[in-house]
Amino acid sequence: MVSYFTRLRVRRIYKWGGKPYNFDRKLKTYGFEYLNMSVEGQEAVTTVTPGQYILIEGNDDDNPFVAKLLKFFGDGESWFNSHKQKKALVQWFLRLSEVPQNKMLLLGRSPHPQEIFYYLGRACDDEINAESILGTVHVRQDNSPASVVPVYSSFFPFCPELRKGLRNSVCFPIQATPSTPRTPCHATPSTPRTPRHATPSIPSRTVPARQPGNILEEARARLHVSSVPESLPCREQEFQDIYDFVESKVMDGTGGCMYISGVPGTGKTATIHEVIRCLQHASDMDEIPTFRFIEINGMKMTDPHQAYVQILQKLTGQKVTADHAAALLEKRFSNPTPKKETTVLLVDELDLLWTRKQNVMYNLFDWPTRRHARLVVLTIANTMDLPERIMINRVASRLGLTRMSFQPYSFKQLQQIITSRLIKVKAFDEDAMQLVSRKVAALSGDARRCLDICRRATEICEHSASHPSSAGLVRMSHVMEALDEMFSSSYITAIRCASLQEQLFLRAVIAEFRQLGLEEAIFQQVFVQHQALSRVEGLQPISVSEGLAVCQRLGACRLLLLEASHLDMLQRVRLNVSQDDVLYALKAVRD
Repeated sequence: MVSYFTRLRVRRIYKWGGKPYNFDRKLKTYGFEYLNMSVEGQEAVTTVTPGQYILIEGNDDDNPFVAKLLKFFGDGESWFNSHKQKKALVQWFLRLSEVPQNKMLLLGRSPHPQEIFYYLGRACDDEINAESILGTVHVRQDNSPASVVPVYSSFFPFCPELRKGLRNSVCFPIQATPSTPRTPCHATPSTPRTPRHATPSIPSRTVPARQPGNILEEARARLHVSSVPESLPCREQEFQDIYDFVESKVMDGTGGCMYISGVPGTGKTATIHEVIRCLQHASDMDEIPTFRFIEINGMKMTDPHQAYVQILQKLTGQKVTADHAAALLEKRFSNPTPKKETTVLLVDELDLLWTRKQNVMYNLFDWPTRRHARLVVLTIANTMDLPERIMINRVASRLGLTRMSFQPYSFKQLQQIITSRLIKVKAFDEDAMQLVSRKVAALSGDARRCLDICRRATEICEHSASHPSSAGLVRMSHVMEALDEMFSSSYITAIRCASLQEQLFLRAVIAEFRQLGLEEAIFQQVFVQHQALSRVEGLQPISVSEGLAVCQRLGACRLLLLEASHLDMLQRVRLNVSQDDVLYALKAVRD
């Protein structure tokens, strides 16, 4: 008969030492200073305290896991009820056998078989069952100046020869995945966690960014739309009104909504960001209570209900389904919570959150009216009368009457914006700056379009010079060339060369968009606008079949995006070019 070696398993008893010393209101857990361990049938008691190195049960009894104990915690019942689960927070370490062979080459030396390494990965759960701890161990840290990362010798009793051999060892950072999952075998099964650092990060620069080589390069960098100016000119009154509104809500601990409208490029989002920056500075100086700022953009969502998911994820870090997120947010903004901070929510591109039942908009506007919500909602859209156009009464009533409209920039304001960005940088001739300001102000008043034209003019000026360092000021000829490039694309050429009915159909599309407040319409609605414009222009209205043919030709030229559907009258229509380009091309044709 074959005999097998068996190991007698012992039963350990775990008890908290002392009373809880703190209470986490968010997690509803108590913190404990130490844990007493004893073996059944023996009188010896081992005390485990945070900061010690411990052994944790693993899949192999001969090779337990190694970790550093950070803290103990558990619920209130675990203090007097030994059957309640006790938890511990640890920092994992790797054995030599758990490091992949391809990572061993990073050491540059032969490690000792009993050496352990600091684990930098996030794949393991750092919360364990405290009753899976086997005991404490002694770990010696090599504090030699040559060490990049501390070297930890083994936890077994080591002889003087081993101490002497490890004294001058050096270890480099190793980021490896252990060969076996670091979940104690007696731990309570739990849902696997999503890695907290799953999103790839942009590596840091190895060399500093290149400094501008001349005046034009510096001007081009300052005129970029992503460049943050020192101040926001021409929006002082709007800034003050938004600042007073948000500050009063944060000071009083109440909620509210504000609807902000204006055509693109009028500084709506930039003004709100500047308001939040100033309020956060005031909060850091203890002038106002602390608050939390989150931002969502309807353009970045595939479905309006994803707004719930993004808001909850930015508030709590949880990522759940849209329905579950809506329920959790409903509970969060309805129930009172001690020491709840005010939340300031910025909703950009509000019109893209429209649904047939409008439940997303309703909830966003209804939550601030709750007594314990402490939620301030700032909404941005391009249409001034969007609430009256697309919102039903119960949604518009929740939005309230606090509204603000950003008017398009005049040519003097655009000129002031350019001048404020080019302080102490003489790169533009005065006439050239006035020309680009007047051109853009007459078309749309879009500050971003004005900055793009100025940046292109600096490039043309630099390329026209014999040497980049000898380039002079940007003059009117450079600005005119940049304007021709900006407003003479292939799309604009196609619009100018289109037939009269096709140009009239494009005007009907824009008119319908402005009436709806959306960037999408149905052919039937556009056709009604087309017939009305035909009568105004004194033209004979075309038939439905002719209107469909006109629409199909514009779709074939990619001036329109048409829905692939057999429902001709109900197919959806979108512009494939900006409205500014269409208006510019049509204006040039009429002139």
